[in-house]
Amino acid sequence: MINNYNEFKAFLEKLKAQKIKPTLLLHSCCGPCSSHVLMLLNQYFDITIYFYNPNIYPQEEFLKRQKEQQKLIQEMHLDIKVIEGHYDYALYLDEVKGLEHLGEKSQRCYHCYEFRLKEAFLYAQSHHFAYYTTTLSLSPYKNSEWINEIGQKYQSDECRYLYSNFKKENGYQHSILLAKKYQIYRQDYCGCAFSYQEHQEKMMKNV
Repeated sequence: MINNYNEFKAFLEKLKAQKIKPTLLLHSCCGPCSSHVLMLLNQYFDITIYFYNPNIYPQEEFLKRQKEQQKLIQEMHLDIKVIEGHYDYALYLDEVKGLEHLGEKSQRCYHCYEFRLKEAFLYAQSHHFAYYTTTLSLSPYKNSEWINEIGQKYQSDECRYLYSNFKKENGYQHSILLAKKYQIYRQDYCGCAFSYQEHQEKMMKNV
């Protein structure tokens, strides 16, 4: 089990030395966050992207981010398939019921992480991927310890969770540069209606 970023980097070097590229299902929260992660992992894994984000509101925003994910792959000239997961915002609302009043970085977000990571694991396992992981940990607003705790909970001998803390080594800053380079839309709120409202309130305070 990989427990920190140094062990993660050592594992990548081991794969490189062995000259093998295991299959990896990469849960992506959005195109910009996936940009740095793809640059980092593509040389070590045979990657498939799983765009599963029923938390995004409204549906028009979900479709826009989904389209930008596909655009990024084309702009980066990567031979990577994007699996588009089912969208149903009601599923997300059921998952965070009773936690709606809590803010970002709260247990509401923990449940949102777990909701998506569990689904990514189930898809990865049923489709015989050797590993799965998520781009979520790239954002400075996301709790990497929680993400890795959940990921290690959902794994099996056949499908392992790959440790992720992609904000390391200026990963987030790199993703901003890549989004500009490839002209990829960068959203200004996490995704759900609650985070959108929180962003709007913050903007009003700064006026």
